[in-house]
Amino acid sequence: MSSDRFRYIVNESEHYEERIHIMRRRPFPPEHGRPAFGPWARGGFGDFPPGPGGPGHRHGRRGGPGGRRGKRGDVRAAILALLSEQPRHGYEIIREIGERSGGFWKPSPGSVYPTLQMLADEGLVISKDENGKKLFELTESGRTAAEQQDAVPPWEQIAHDVDPVEVNLRKAGATLAAAVAQVMHAGSESQQARTVDVLNEARRTIYGILGEAEDTE
Repeated sequence: MSSDRFRYIVNESEHYEERIHIMRRRPFPPEHGRPAFGPWARGGFGDFPPGPGGPGHRHGRRGGPGGRRGKRGDVRAAILALLSEQPRHGYEIIREIGERSGGFWKPSPGSVYPTLQMLADEGLVISKDENGKKLFELTESGRTAAEQQDAVPPWEQIAHDVDPVEVNLRKAGATLAAAVAQVMHAGSESQQARTVDVLNEARRTIYGILGEAEDTE
């Protein structure tokens, strides 16, 4: 693979992740007349369609509909911890929390950007424009606040309470989604068609697994 083609794949993958994190959900608008961070004026893709069984029909590992719901952590503490490492954009904060929690905690823009606004109002965070995007960093007061937090980051506190099998399943799904994104942006027509066949077969296999009786012994 040529170096130019490799750079194209990497750049497109980064842009794809940014669009997904920023546009997947539409946060509530800020109060009238108050400046705010985040993509308030942008639309989103909306929720993905439900699987078999209709809306809200899910089966968790403990049996019965519903299963384990997404956990929530301390968004404020997570932002301070991440910004203490380096300045970040809003979508980078969302992505980092999701990755570090193994995918079990992924705050929406509607919770991250208002928290950034609140931290800015408190003098703990400042922002600057970087290529048309806001880059957030801690002030001295913000660094002091970050140092006074619990030594265990909030995403680790959530991950410790999660079944390792669920963690592995989330990671496998995430890596598969990344591979599909690469094929979408850089694959040939025949490669994309073969990928569709593979995904359809995988989907049928997974539904077959769900239909199997579990060994309770």
